[in-house]
Amino acid sequence: MDKNQFKLRTKQFAVDVAKFCKTLTYDPVIKSYIDQVVRASASVGANYRAACRAKSKPDFINKMRIVEEESDESMYFLELLGEFYEERKKDIQMLHTEGNEILSMTVSSINTTIRNLNS
Repeated sequence: MDKNQFKLRTKQFAVDVAKFCKTLTYDPVIKSYIDQVVRASASVGANYRAACRAKSKPDFINKMRIVEEESDESMYFLELLGEFYEERKKDIQMLHTEGNEILSMTVSSINTTIRNLNS
């Protein structure tokens, strides 16, 4: 997957999470989880775009570590939402799976860059 495809994929992840969250019923506790997952999922794409403009390989690695953290955080808040919306587990699982795939590709990219930096 090239960087433009990954940019689109991370953006679509944020859009899909936001669209899903818009379908949830309002609850004060759930609102805080929604706010967090929407922020984290959008941050995945935003930070990947920043990584694509990195000034050096170490800068790229640092920015990709943020993508890694935000992907994992998105997955965590999706898991929390799953605890409150048992009937929506399938939708949540699809989003969680996409977040996990993005996380895996991000970690792979970081590891490849580190290996290339050290060789």
